[in-house]
Amino acid sequence: MNKTIFEITKMDCPSEENLIRMKLDGISSIANLDFDIPNRKLTVFHSGETDQIEKSIIELNLGGKKISTEQTDQTEFNENANQKKLLWTVLGINFAFFLIEMTTGIISKSMGLVADSLDMLADSFVYGISLFAVGGTVIKKKRIAKLAGYFQITLAIIGFVEVLRRFFGDEKLPNFSTMIIVSIFALIANGICLYILQKSKSKEEAHMKASMIFTSNDVIINLGVIIAGVLVNWLSSSKPDLIIGTIVFVLVIQGAFRILKLSK
Repeated sequence: MNKTIFEITKMDCPSEENLIRMKLDGISSIANLDFDIPNRKLTVFHSGETDQIEKSIIELNLGGKKISTEQTDQTEFNENANQKKLLWTVLGINFAFFLIEMTTGIISKSMGLVADSLDMLADSFVYGISLFAVGGTVIKKKRIAKLAGYFQITLAIIGFVEVLRRFFGDEKLPNFSTMIIVSIFALIANGICLYILQKSKSKEEAHMKASMIFTSNDVIINLGVIIAGVLVNWLSSSKPDLIIGTIVFVLVIQGAFRILKLSK
C-alpha cells in the first residue's frame, strides 16, 4: 500500500471535499481518502502508481499538487457509518436556506440574498450528487453533475441580467434589515454545517473547526451580504447590494464549472 499526500490550496470547505471524492470515485486503486481541510491536505492510500489520481485532482483546478509518496503498512481504515446521514443533514440545511434566502431576497429586492441563495443551492447540488450517486454507475453520476452544473449556470446568468437591469434602472432600495438578519442566520447555518461534517473527525482536530469556518467561502459571502446591507442603509444606495450580488454570481458560476468537470 502507498500513501500519497496532496496539497490542495483551494480546498477550504466540505463542498470541495465532496467534489474531490466524486472525481476520484471509480479509481479502483484507491483504498481510502483522508481529508485535512484546515491545512488543505489530502492523503490518498492506494496501490500502484499515482498518475491517474494526480491527473484527476489537477483537472479540478483546485490548486492540487503532489507533495510526497511513500509506502505504508496501514491496510485498515475507519469508515464513518453515519456519513450519509451527515450529508443528508447538511443538504437539508443548505436547501432550506436556498429557499429562505431566495424568497426573502425577492421580497426585499436584495440581489445579494438571491445570489447567496444560489451559492447555498450549489452546495446542495454537490451533497445531492454525492448521495444520489452512491451505489450508482459513473455514467449516472456524470449525468446528474451535468444537469446540476448547467442549471446552476442558467440561474446565475438570469441573476446577472437582473443586476444589470437594476443597475441602469430606477429601483427601490433593498430592505437592508432583511439582508442583515437573514445573512446572520445563514452564517450560523453554514457554521453548523461545517461542524456537523467534522463531527466524525478525531477530537484532536476539534480546535481546527473555528479556522475552517472563517476560511470558508460561504462564510465570507454571508459577511459580504451583511456589510452590503449596512452600506445600503448608510449610503442610501442599492449599489453595494448589486456589487456583492455580482461577486457571488461569479463564484456560483465558478462552482458550476467545477461540477461540470465531473461530467466529462
